[in-house]
Amino acid sequence: MQMAVIIVGGTFGGKWLDSFINIKFPVFTLIFSILSVFLAVYYAIKDIIKINK
Repeated sequence: MQMAVIIVGGTFGGKWLDSFINIKFPVFTLIFSILSVFLAVYYAIKDIIKINK
C-alpha cells in the first residue's frame, strides 16, 4: 500500500508541475514517476531488511 501511495503521489505531483509550468512534453511526470518508483522500492527493501532482523 505504501508503495502505491508513493508512486501515485510522485506521478500526480509531476503531472501537476507539468500543467503548472505548461510544458507540452511531460518531463516532470516522467522524472517524478521514475524517482517515486525507485523511492518506493527503496522503502520496501528497507522494510524487508528491518523485518528480517
